[in-house]
Amino acid sequence: MNITQAESPFDTILQEDLEKIAESFPFAGELSGKTVLVTGATGLIGSQVVRALSCLNRMHQVGVKTIAFVRSREKAERVFGELLNRGDLTVKTGDINQPLSLDEPVDYIIHGASATSSQYFVSHPVETIFTAIDGTRHLLDLAVEKKVQGFVYLSSLEVYGTPAADAGLIDEKYSGYLDPLQVRSSYSEGKRMVECLCASYAAEYGVPVKVARLSQTFGPGVEYNDGRVFAEFARCAIEKRDIVLHTAGNTVRSYCYTRDAVSALLYILLKGGAGEAYNVTNMDTAVSIREMAQMVCGLLPESEIQLQFDMPKDLASFGYNPEMVIRLDSRKLQSLGWKAETGLEEMFRRLIESMRNSQ
Repeated sequence: MNITQAESPFDTILQEDLEKIAESFPFAGELSGKTVLVTGATGLIGSQVVRALSCLNRMHQVGVKTIAFVRSREKAERVFGELLNRGDLTVKTGDINQPLSLDEPVDYIIHGASATSSQYFVSHPVETIFTAIDGTRHLLDLAVEKKVQGFVYLSSLEVYGTPAADAGLIDEKYSGYLDPLQVRSSYSEGKRMVECLCASYAAEYGVPVKVARLSQTFGPGVEYNDGRVFAEFARCAIEKRDIVLHTAGNTVRSYCYTRDAVSALLYILLKGGAGEAYNVTNMDTAVSIREMAQMVCGLLPESEIQLQFDMPKDLASFGYNPEMVIRLDSRKLQSLGWKAETGLEEMFRRLIESMRNSQ
């Protein structure tokens, strides 16, 4: 096995982040000789978890083995490249909507496979729901069979629905309003149901499953053509195009940097409580979409870009959430020893540099 090769040789920003995770994660020894199954392994978070585990091997000789469970081997080969020749990473192709069978031992599972596009939630709400429920049920059944030592389900801040105006900081016990008759709720309600399913498997079958409620997460590794708002803002800065919002941009959310999120998942995997949920966010990043757009406009003065508004009449077809203010409280996760280290401006600077490298 070639243990000198970088895990992200074509993106130096991402490589720096991976090495910082490996340098600072204090519990790497607990993964020694273990096998970790990662679903959604070619996605933004999943792929960085896979790379981070390989980086732990290279820098600390941990001997952890990773199984990347993906739908497309071709995409996995494109995402991971020469990393697949290292010997510590195996790719398995399949559909989580079908029962899973693996011959290999599995000690830990990080389950990130999910529908991710807002427009998909609206156009394919049935598939969105059943991918969440059936996919996770099959992973939990595998966890029972393999007697795993830890399981992390990647949930979302969307489980909180639309918080009350006076909600303030939102901890893991909060529950806001969701309209179950709106098909856009297929994603949020699906996540809520799966969290209950995870807690039920923990209670009934003793599966040590924990829930990571991720705020919107971005950083190096985002593909150049990614459709999410942070990627569009970064593209506008790179291409010197004005940022155009299709809403008033009043929604306020918390955000998290990819490196911090990957580190959080490892903390939750090894130190989180079974049947417990943890908010994963940088509490200092809560801003409105409009404020974030204005910040990006000023981030690279040479781009000379401005903020414009173009609000279509058929706004619902875009799959946007209702306007809301949602500031997550991550102190429960911090009590495990984790902390967010990267602010919003630095998140965008590193995202932009990484996206430039990918062109």
